[in-house]
Amino acid sequence: MIRFFAVSAAIAVVLTATPAFAHVTFETPQAKIGSSYKAVLRIPHGCGTEATNVVRVQIPEGFYNVKPMPKAGWTLEIVTGPYAQSYDNHGTALTEGVKEIVWKDGNLPNEWYDEFVFRGTFAGTLEPGKFYFPAIQECAGGEEAWIDVTGDENAEMPAPSVKLVPAESTGH
Repeated sequence: MIRFFAVSAAIAVVLTATPAFAHVTFETPQAKIGSSYKAVLRIPHGCGTEATNVVRVQIPEGFYNVKPMPKAGWTLEIVTGPYAQSYDNHGTALTEGVKEIVWKDGNLPNEWYDEFVFRGTFAGTLEPGKFYFPAIQECAGGEEAWIDVTGDENAEMPAPSVKLVPAESTGH
């Protein structure tokens, strides 16, 4: 009888956790303000039953010096533009940079999972809390737009986010 309840409880945990795996998320969900961050965007499925052919990620103001990682079998494009403010990058003022990353001409079947990687730095002027990176998966017959930045826990298509926390004082 105890074994039955243990198995039932395990199944209940898996079934209630499954929807969270359906969202596009980051491997590392937290970062320090003012620090560099390696973003590993996890794409868990396609659009319905269709394969994902394009992954677009918007780069919000406050995340700068962005460099995407090329992906075998995909064409990498970046869209650049001016920043709303200047960011100090080791003594060099950055006034423009990557605003969107596009991996295209790929083929990620619905039954498979993959990751798309880029890095950058969170500005030291940002506030603690969620920092959103709206993302869109494009497929032959439609798209999955992960662009809801409201923070609503019941959002159907939440944008991938990173929880920003204050940088720790090192005392130096």
